[in-house]
Amino acid sequence: MNVKSVEKQEKSIVELVIEVSGEEFEAAIEKVYKKQRSKISVPGFRKGKAPRKIIEGMYGSGVFYEDAINEIYPEAYSQAVEQEKLDVVAWPQVEIQEVGKDGFTFKAKVTVRPEVKLGEYKGLTAEREEVTVTDEDLDNELKPYINRATRAVTVEREAKLGDTVVIDFEGFKDDVAFEGGKAEGFSLELGSGTFIPGFEDQLVGTKAGDEKDLNVTFPEDYQAEELAGAPVVFKVKVHEVKEKQLPTVDDEFAKDVSEFETLADLKKDLGDKLKARREDAAQHAFENALIEQVVENMEVEIPEAMVDAEAEKLVNNYAQRVTSQGIPFDQYLAMMGMTMEQMKEQAKESALKQVQSDLALGAIVDAEKIEVTDEEVEAEIKRLAEQYNMTEEQLKKVLIVEDLKRDLCRQKAAHVVFDSAKTGKAPAKKKTTKKKADAETEGEEKPKRTRKTTKKDEEKSEEKTEG
Repeated sequence: MNVKSVEKQEKSIVELVIEVSGEEFEAAIEKVYKKQRSKISVPGFRKGKAPRKIIEGMYGSGVFYEDAINEIYPEAYSQAVEQEKLDVVAWPQVEIQEVGKDGFTFKAKVTVRPEVKLGEYKGLTAEREEVTVTDEDLDNELKPYINRATRAVTVEREAKLGDTVVIDFEGFKDDVAFEGGKAEGFSLELGSGTFIPGFEDQLVGTKAGDEKDLNVTFPEDYQAEELAGAPVVFKVKVHEVKEKQLPTVDDEFAKDVSEFETLADLKKDLGDKLKARREDAAQHAFENALIEQVVENMEVEIPEAMVDAEAEKLVNNYAQRVTSQGIPFDQYLAMMGMTMEQMKEQAKESALKQVQSDLALGAIVDAEKIEVTDEEVEAEIKRLAEQYNMTEEQLKKVLIVEDLKRDLCRQKAAHVVFDSAKTGKAPAKKKTTKKKADAETEGEEKPKRTRKTTKKDEEKSEEKTEG
């Protein structure tokens, strides 16, 4: 591999022209031939036994070129990036320029991390929410415990909002029963909004033994097209009316629903936990506001490809979470009425913020000459292993140490901002300048993965941004 030329272009694009020698190319061709010969039939030869020259004579001397290029170019590209010490942040655009028995030449347009000009990042001021816990808050925290201890008791009276009715029902459109509109012994809380508008309201005032026709209209946006916006009739029979019997909220209640002996102790515990959650949220909001100021104060031109790559990563991570719950992601997209491209477009706003934050913290790392020690790395590995219930050895097999060091450095950079900050009225936001790539870049072709890439390339593209 030889880097023939390196040209820095606008918007953090570097164009590499890379040569692969004839010797390297020949080795790749031979490797491809050995992989594919068993699939090629040549008259007069047993399958898989035809010499390479015979195959090339039949199909052309370049029959193996494309696959050989795909075999060798990723490593050549990776070596070129390493040689030129480029901080690549997105997939390259690759174009083959020349190819022949003496080797091949290809051009790679690479998006690199843009230069950042930091503004103020120390001694910033942001508002911090004052955390309080009121009696009303404590009552709301108690509600789940009260709901779990609440019993439904059958009553001999007319149903009212908040009651549960046990019903049989069947729906008819134009006097014909429709699919999915029938159930028996169904428990429905009136006022819950479980059924379409008008259904529950018409059951207020009914009692056990009543039969009633309910005239309702399905919403225009109802998922079943044949019922959307359609007037229908539900024939309903009421079997039972139940009211909620709330528990007495006292010390005995506290003993029944918790490990505490008194109601006061239970409330104190709930209040302490609520206060801790709110303090965490207030601190998180305070820190986010500070990072936003750092971003506002810096000057940088962010390549669109960098945002696209981050958006794709966010969507892929989300897809993994959905899939881990047993839902195929294509099925999930269909349920949401979205395409993969639409989801990526929606993710761009979050992706841009993530990229801005990452660039700002990376610049602080450089400005402050922040480093992490081996001891700090080992301590973080131990913490993560405990968090994910893994051994340290298991974690190290899947962990990219350089990514971990990068994250730890950025955490330290964030604390440079946080530890020097003050609480108070935040300054007015400045007009955004040079935060995104110019509008004209929207029409440019995005760097894309045109061929197989090396593991090393993937690792660089998928750097962690959390922390």
